Order: sequence, then structure tokens, then C-alpha cells
Amino acid sequence: MRLLTNTFLLAAFLFLPVKVFSQTQQNELEQIRQNYTRSLIDSNNDSDLLNRILAGIPPETEMSDQVVVELHQRYPFNLDKIKEYMDNINEDGSWPDIDYNDTKRSGWDAKKHADRILELAKLYHAEGPSCTWSPRFSTVIHQALDYWFRTKPVCKNWWYNEIGIPKTFGPAFLLLRTQMRPDELKEAVKVMDNARFGMTGQNKVWLAGNVLMKGLLLDDYDLVKAARDTIMSEITTGREEGIKSDWSFHQHGPQQQFGNYGLAYLGEMSFYSELFAGTSFALNAEQQAILNNLLTEGYRWIIWRGYMDVNALDRQLFHNAPIHKALAIGNAANSLKKGSTPADVEKLDAFLNDNFPPQSSDGAVFTGQKHFWDSDQTVHRAPAWMASVKMASQRVIGTELVNEDNLKGFYMGDGATYIYRHGDEYLNVFPFWDWRKIPGITSYESDAPVPSPRSYGAHTRNESSFVGGVTDGHTGMTAMVLNRDGVHARKAWIMTDDYVLCLGAGIKTDSTLNLTTSIDQRKKRGELSYLENNRWNTVNGTFTATGKALRFYHDSTGYILMQPSNSVSISEKRSGSWSDFMGSYTPQTVEGEAVSLYIRHPKESPASYQYLILPAVSTDRTASFCTDDIRVLSNDENMQAVGIDNCFYITAYQAGNIRLADDMLLEIQTPGIYMLSVENGAIRVEASDPTHMQTSLSLKINDYALKIMQPAGQVSGQSISVTPVISAPLVKHIR
Repeated sequence: MRLLTNTFLLAAFLFLPVKVFSQTQQNELEQIRQNYTRSLIDSNNDSDLLNRILAGIPPETEMSDQVVVELHQRYPFNLDKIKEYMDNINEDGSWPDIDYNDTKRSGWDAKKHADRILELAKLYHAEGPSCTWSPRFSTVIHQALDYWFRTKPVCKNWWYNEIGIPKTFGPAFLLLRTQMRPDELKEAVKVMDNARFGMTGQNKVWLAGNVLMKGLLLDDYDLVKAARDTIMSEITTGREEGIKSDWSFHQHGPQQQFGNYGLAYLGEMSFYSELFAGTSFALNAEQQAILNNLLTEGYRWIIWRGYMDVNALDRQLFHNAPIHKALAIGNAANSLKKGSTPADVEKLDAFLNDNFPPQSSDGAVFTGQKHFWDSDQTVHRAPAWMASVKMASQRVIGTELVNEDNLKGFYMGDGATYIYRHGDEYLNVFPFWDWRKIPGITSYESDAPVPSPRSYGAHTRNESSFVGGVTDGHTGMTAMVLNRDGVHARKAWIMTDDYVLCLGAGIKTDSTLNLTTSIDQRKKRGELSYLENNRWNTVNGTFTATGKALRFYHDSTGYILMQPSNSVSISEKRSGSWSDFMGSYTPQTVEGEAVSLYIRHPKESPASYQYLILPAVSTDRTASFCTDDIRVLSNDENMQAVGIDNCFYITAYQAGNIRLADDMLLEIQTPGIYMLSVENGAIRVEASDPTHMQTSLSLKINDYALKIMQPAGQVSGQSISVTPVISAPLVKHIR
């Protein structure tokens, strides 16, 4: 009878729909699980350079940026904090300091519960089942798991329910896979079931990553492979969202997302590059090259000495965001090296060496200029400093407000201009900002609340297509027609390795409010001074000058007004709150010191400005700097043109003529941005179409007609370089 029963059970088992994997597939899953576990546990090795830098930064107490949350998981284990979790947990498995009824859409408090379980699981796994330092360790973990499984907290923001929570719990479940009871494993799968394949861009990657963790949890090879294939399908270029042709990253429409979705994308993809290395799931050469190029041709430009450019943060203006996001890029570079060629590893190492200690005292190795034509942004990197300009157009959204992030950032795409030497010039200055005086922008002077950007940038478009830049890779000109919120202006920037020249013309509005152009607004480091009668004077409080071409100096940066202007300089203590512009933060007043320098334009229209920024200089250099070699040939609504040494920079907003030298007349027939330089008696022309609408650009140099065609396969807005055959006498008087 017993034999018959066993035979019956065996027969029944043979008809169950059980998936059978080959030993190779089983080994692959186990290898991936081991790689995953190693990435979670080894990230706490404080011998790693980037983790040592991180360990020197006080941990954040309020976080809603997933990248920062994952970065904090790399902190060395804090046993005192772990002990607090164990001592304070309630009998029902909850923690008394977590608001499980929180209704915020960003920085959802209940997610801390999942974060703590992951932290506990990592230490438990690192110590092993024989952990003896606390007999209650395992009990607390199961208590906390049971509370979540029983109460099933839900956030009003879908992102937490489908991405954030499964993404945090998934690694914890993998670490506890052999320790969970069958009923716990069943509930764990339900949590992971909230994530399904779908959506686009980085959201698609996040969701597929959660499905992959579910597959690893269930030992489901087919599900893991499907998730892997979905993730890898996003390693491509040429789509409306994702990696763009200039190696920027877009999401939520045509909007630069370097510091938000793009950073999460690169962090995730570099993680999977390392996770799948050595298995049949590994990235192919093309996929690996795309990720490497995104970092070395894109992100490398917007990190300076371990800080991310503010223009790359967009809406994520969190505390210490420039440091955290730069470290995340550093971690991505390290992850990418495992699957890269020696040549790419060399580039990735160069990025790391340029940004993280020990750095060369001789300055940055990676220098040059790049205009991101898909994102309306320009970066210039000199050996001792970096500058960036962010614009917006009818093509490109300037900023966004989502989930109460960036409540005051309405003007952040209106020509925001940041200058860096140390990298931390604007670190945590945001609570003390006048948000109508973001560096570089032209806007109203008013105490009224800053307009609120509508979700997904619908209210932040600049109603102009004329926005772009031209560059030869070393120097260049960037320009925009500003037509937004009732403000009209022609704004241009010329960047060389010595300075940034800023021009403005046609500045006007129908409003009765004054217009201002902000030159700089940053945290105070040393004194703000102005030069008058060959003597430097310290600004204490507010100093106003009327109709004077003054020079200013602060924090190794000189500022020269090149035409009489009504200037306002401020050096003062200020107070503010992070919650004023980032709604996820708890309201709390903070204090600090800031300096501000701006031009107050006369109401007579149209107004203009000309000023020079000298980064990484002394007071003596600022005082003695000669501006005679900077020849502003035109600065009006039709054209902005400048001659510097043997180079001419011209932005033509409409067709027109300009005499560049005694025997050199330039006739521009197609509006655009142009650079003309003399090289060995020949003229080299760089040109770009800021409207992205032209198939060719036409001009005449004296009687020489030149038609510059858009090269086949080249994206509109890129710089086009030509060297026409023009005899040397035409350029003999160019200095």
C-alpha cells in the first residue's frame, strides 16, 4: 500500500507544471545572485576611495532622491543606528518615528521602513546566520517584514508603489531569501508584483529591474532573461526620450535630465553592466560603448572637481546634491570598467582622476568647450575653472516642477550661468537665493512670489526657436532670444580660457516692473569688494552705483562692467528654508551668508549690458585687466559681434552687414551664430543654426560668397566647420 501511494505521488508530481532549467541556466542565476549580493555588501568596504569620501560627509536625514538613497546604502555600517532600530521597534513591527500615514508625494516617510529593513538585511548577511552580537537581530527583521506585509502601506505617488518600494525591498528579499518563511516569501512576491514591464526611459528600466529581482527571488530564468532584455533595449540612442545625439539625456519631454533621470539611468545601467559581466547576459560591445560614451562624452563635461554643475541638477535641488550626484557618477565609472576595453577604462580612469583626490595641482586635464545642441546648454572647461550656461527654447523645456520639487525654479532655463573654481561655489546656497536673481538671468525685480512652473514644463517654454551655440571645441559663442513671461532680450556669451564675456541687448518688457540681469549670486567666501579710484572697497550690506563701469571681486573671481551701468552689490546674512523650494523637506529655518551682484536696467527701452567674468584670478589681475583687446563691434537687437585677437564671434538675429576690419566686410544672409578665425593667412568659419530649421547658412566675406550646407547625417544645431579659399590680403589687418 505504501509503495502504491508513493507511486501515485510520483506520477502526480510528474504532471505538475514545474519549470526545469539546465544546469547552465541554474549556474547563471546563481552567479548573478552572487554578483548582486557582492554589490550590496562590498559597497560597505571603506577602503574604496569614493566610499571614503562619502563617509566624510554627514549622512542626510531627509531623502527623496533615489540616487542619494542608494548612495547612502554605501555608508559603512553604523552599529549605533542599527541598535537604535532594534531597541525602538514596536511590538507590531513598526517604528515610532516613522509617519506611516504620510501623504507626501516626494520624500514619503513610510519608505524609511523599507530602507531600514534593507540596512538590517545587509548587516545580517554580512555577519552571517551565526551573528552573535545581538540575539534579537533576526527577530527584529521578521517583525519589521511582517508589519509591512500585514499593513501594506500605499503612497499617493505611483512611483513609490511600483518602483521605489520594490526597488528597496528586492535586494533585502534576495539577501534574506534562505531565511524567509514560506508565508513571508509569498508576501515578498506580492510586493514585487507591483512592478510590471511598461513605460519609457528610466521608469521602464526601474520597473524591469524590479521584475529581474523578482525572477532571481523565484529562481525563474525566463523572467530574469525577459527583464534583462527589457533593460538592455533602453541602451540606445535616437529616441525622443533617453540618450540624445549630443550625449545629454531627456525625459518628461525634450528636457535635459542629467542630474535626475539620466543619472539614475546611468547608475542603473552601469550596475547591470557589472552585474551581468561574466555571464551570457553580459552587454554586447555596442551597448557597453553607448554607456561609456554617455559618461565620457556627456557627464564628464558637467562634473567639476567632484561637484555636479547646478545647471545639470534641474529640479533636484537637494541638500548636498552636487556632491552626491558627482559621487554617483564616480561609482558608475567604476562599475563600467569591468566590461570595458582598455581604451575606455583609460578614459573612465581619467574622469575619476580629474574629479576625485588625489587631483593634480596643475589643474584639470580635461578641458575644452561643448555645446549640447539637443539640450540648449554650453559648458566651457579651462585648466583652472569651469563655466556653464543653460537655456530653453520652443524645442527644449527649461525646467519642471514635479512632486513639490523646484517650487521656485521658474527662471532656471533663462540663461543661468555658473562659474566654478573649487566646485562648491553654489553648494547649499539655494535657501538664501533671491530666485529672480539666479546667476545669468534677466528677469523682473519684484518681491512677489516667483511664478510656479507647471508640471512637466508646460509653462516653462521660451517662446523662441533662436537658441544655440557655436564652438570649435576650444572657444565659442552661445546665444538666445529670450521671450518669456513678458520679458524680451537678446543674450549672448563668449567663453575663452581667460574669461566669460556676457552681452545683452533689446531688453524690454510691457510691465511697469524694473528688469535686472544677475551677474552672480553665490555663497559668501571672503569679502565682496568693488574698485573705485584704484582702491578696493569692501561691500557690507548693499552698495548701489549709478551709471558707473565698476569692477568687483569675490572668491577668486573678478567682475568687470564694460559699460556704465546701474549696479547693485550685496554681501549679507540671510535665512531661508529648504522646504520653501523643495516640498519634501521639513520646514526649518537655516542661516547663511550670500553675495549677489546684478544690473538694474533703466526703464527706457531697449536696455543692454556688457560685462566680463574673470574666474580664478587675483584682485591685482582684476584691477589691471585690459579690456581694449575685446572689441564689441555690435550689441543690439539685430546683431551681437565681438573681435578678440584673430577671432570674430557673431550672432546675427537677422540678415545684415558688419565691418570686421578695415578691409573685411561681412554680410550675413542667414541668421545664425558664426565664428571667423584666421589661421595661417586663411579664414576658418564655424557656423551653427540655432533655429534647427535651416538646411544651409549663407554669408559673404567681402565679395566671396559662402554657402555652408548642413552635412548629411549631422543633427541640426551642431557646429559646422569650413575653411574657404580666401586670399590673405582680405584679412591682413586682423589683429
